[in-house]
Amino acid sequence: MTALGEFIRSIKARDPAAKNAAQVLLLYSGVHALVFYRIAHFFYKIHWYFIARWISQLGRFFTGIEIHPGAKIGKCLFIDHGMGVIIGETTEIGNYCTIYQGVTLGGTGKDTGKRHPTLGNNVMVGAGAKILGPFKVGDNAKIAAGAVVLSEVPPNTTAVGIPARIVNKKAVAERCADLDHVHIPDPVSQELCKLYNRIAALEQKVAALEGGEDAGGAPDTKVQ
Repeated sequence: MTALGEFIRSIKARDPAAKNAAQVLLLYSGVHALVFYRIAHFFYKIHWYFIARWISQLGRFFTGIEIHPGAKIGKCLFIDHGMGVIIGETTEIGNYCTIYQGVTLGGTGKDTGKRHPTLGNNVMVGAGAKILGPFKVGDNAKIAAGAVVLSEVPPNTTAVGIPARIVNKKAVAERCADLDHVHIPDPVSQELCKLYNRIAALEQKVAALEGGEDAGGAPDTKVQ
C-alpha cells in the first residue's frame, strides 16, 4: 500500500485535475494501462509471451494505450490522458516520468536488439512527441509537444522541433515549470537571432574596411 500511496500522491502532484485517490484509481486510463502492463510484464519475464501479448492487447482495447510487455518501466510513471500512447518492446523508462497523449516511444526500423529509447528519471514527454531509436533521454529532460527526437537528449535540457534540437540551458530550466509545454524557447527565433547578430558583425567589418579605404585614398585608375 505504501507504493500505491506514493503512486497516487505523485499523480496528484502532477495533475491539478486529480481530486482524490478514488478518482485516480477508478477513472484514469493511464493507471489502468499500467495495471495491465504489470501483469503482462510478469508473464513476459517467465517467457509466456502469448499470454503477455494477449493481456497487453486487452489493455490497449480498454485504454487506448499500447505498452509492450517487454518494456521496462520504473515507479510512478504518469500517463496523462494517454490515448494513442505507444511504448515499444525494448523501451526503458525511469522513475517519476510523465507522458502525455499521442506519444510514441518507438524504433526507426533500422536497429536490431535494443531498438527503442531509454528515458531517465523525471523526464516529461509532451503531447504528440515521437522519440525514435535506441538512445538515452537524460534525467530531468523535457520533450516539447510535437517534437520528433532522433538522437540523444542530455540531462536537464529541453528538445523541441522536427527534427528536435536542444534549446534548454540553465536559464530555461529556471524559467520553465516542470510540466510547462508552452514557455520554452522557439528554435526558429533563436536561429534568426543568431543570423541577425552575424549580419550585424559582418556589416561592421564591411564598414570598417570601407572607412580604411576612404582614409588611405582610393588608387587613381583614370586613363590618361
